[in-house]
Amino acid sequence: MSKKMILNAFDMTSAMHNSHGLWKHPDSKRQRRYKDLDYWIEIARLLEKGKFDAIFFADVLGLYGTYQQSKKPSIRDGLQFPINDGMLVIPAMASVTKHLSFAVTVSTTYEPPFGHARRFSTLDHLTKGRIAWNVVTSYLPNAATNFGLQEMIKHDERYEIADEFLEVSYKLWESSWEDEAVIEDKEKGVLIDPDKVHEIHHKGEYFSVEGPHLSEPSLQRTPVLYQAGTSEKGREFAAKHAECIFVGGPTPERISYYIEDIRSRAEAYGRNPQHLKFFSFLSVIVGRTQQEAEDKFLEYASLWSPDSAKAQFGGASGYDVAEFKEEEYHQPFEYKKTEHAHYKAALLTKDAGKKLSIKEAISRLEQLDRQTVIVGNPEQVADGIQKQFEASGVDGFNVNHFITPGSLEEFVDLVIPVLQERGLYKLDYEEGTLREKLFEHGSSRLPEDHPASVYRKTPIAARGV
Repeated sequence: MSKKMILNAFDMTSAMHNSHGLWKHPDSKRQRRYKDLDYWIEIARLLEKGKFDAIFFADVLGLYGTYQQSKKPSIRDGLQFPINDGMLVIPAMASVTKHLSFAVTVSTTYEPPFGHARRFSTLDHLTKGRIAWNVVTSYLPNAATNFGLQEMIKHDERYEIADEFLEVSYKLWESSWEDEAVIEDKEKGVLIDPDKVHEIHHKGEYFSVEGPHLSEPSLQRTPVLYQAGTSEKGREFAAKHAECIFVGGPTPERISYYIEDIRSRAEAYGRNPQHLKFFSFLSVIVGRTQQEAEDKFLEYASLWSPDSAKAQFGGASGYDVAEFKEEEYHQPFEYKKTEHAHYKAALLTKDAGKKLSIKEAISRLEQLDRQTVIVGNPEQVADGIQKQFEASGVDGFNVNHFITPGSLEEFVDLVIPVLQERGLYKLDYEEGTLREKLFEHGSSRLPEDHPASVYRKTPIAARGV
């Protein structure tokens, strides 16, 4: 097989990520060590040993408080709380690795673009071009009130803000500095040619930025752009801006539908649809034998926290499942548009494959859902991954891990070698920046068909890059 899958470790610099309640497991170290820099250095070395392409840091800017109209369930079970700033551990992780890349989540709703651009340029410099930005618009009401708003900005307007945020970012990264601005002419006493550093004079509906960008151009200039969203606005935004896109769905067919839809939209923007990579989520429980894996599944299921899962679903979807009365449980669980994210709600409604009752939908949250986890020995897990990879058409996966770091260690030691033997996964890293590793257009820079290219002073082709 010529196509090799891309693997990111899906993580958070928090006490818990998505393994609801499994902090109680005796082998779980995350809740004690997530604030320990040595822990993240160990994770970096482990992932590079396993030839992981990147570690992907999710983030939230508030607490989940929709379920039971209370923050207590998420606080009680450490649902993505407490959480530190993932951006700050990256330089230390980069210092002990050569190839592992880093995708970091930053919201366009609450972060001004000017300071944001400098932080990403700094990280791209320090990592020698191994940085990606996961663009999000944020969906938690508590995030809005944390940043001084009375309520969340409406879902679709958040994408309008994001679109302008990206425009400002492109101007700072792509047009503010020309390639040859740093001349370091000691005889003339000129370090930087002022005629090749430009203000951007952006004045828009949401942002006003004079410039110039304070950082000189990094290897990638613009970091690799990740985005997730299956709403109408989300898919349109991804088609215009994103290079790597997360698509969720209960079946390979539904994932494939979203991939083809976004590729078609990207083509309408004048982009080469093959300049997009698609990812879905992957959860596995592997044992040296099938029985060992099955025993682990039962053990993890016994520790599962229904309240934590319901709290996450509530915050992401805007649905408070605690509001349903038992006499309503036989009624269908219907999709309704909220101002939160749309993908979680879609998973249990319009993307579910069959109409679920309220009781069935809630039961999916109350237990570790076997339908969403590949369980088995290394060969069986590799079979399941290969089936998803080939049937859905994704380019790779964000790998969840139930017990940290144990689940990652097992994946690296037991599953990666089988995927390599089958030709599904690389035997070694290629050289270059993250963008060069991911794409075949031969540049560390965004390709000419990307909308950011209109802000460049000199086309890439003219520079022979």
